[in-house]
Amino acid sequence: MGIENLTPAEGSTASRKRVGRGQGSGTGKTAARGQKGQKSRTGYKRKRNFEGGQQPLAKRLPKIGFTSRVIKPYVINVEKITAVAELQEITMESIRSVHKVALSVAKVKLVGANAKELASKIKDENITTTGK
Repeated sequence: MGIENLTPAEGSTASRKRVGRGQGSGTGKTAARGQKGQKSRTGYKRKRNFEGGQQPLAKRLPKIGFTSRVIKPYVINVEKITAVAELQEITMESIRSVHKVALSVAKVKLVGANAKELASKIKDENITTTGK
């Protein structure tokens, strides 16, 4: 058994159909393209989304979905979570020590009636209060 004796498996290869080679070949004249029309012409290419002139599905369906790139802050109500309001200086680490905040949270907003009074205690630029 040598590499020169290898042959493809039975039925795995077929000879190429040679179209447009005379009437006797069975695929002559129109070269198996049928009669007239756009599909029978050379260079014919149907657009990917084309549905025969009907409004394509992608245009018929409503456009949905939007993901904002603006990072929304994690909101803490200082009236409900009083431990945050009682901190001497407010940083991300100090908030995490008194309140369960995920490590993925990058920004925090303090809200509540007396949240504006805490502005002087904030020592981190990622923490803000309500501006009212």
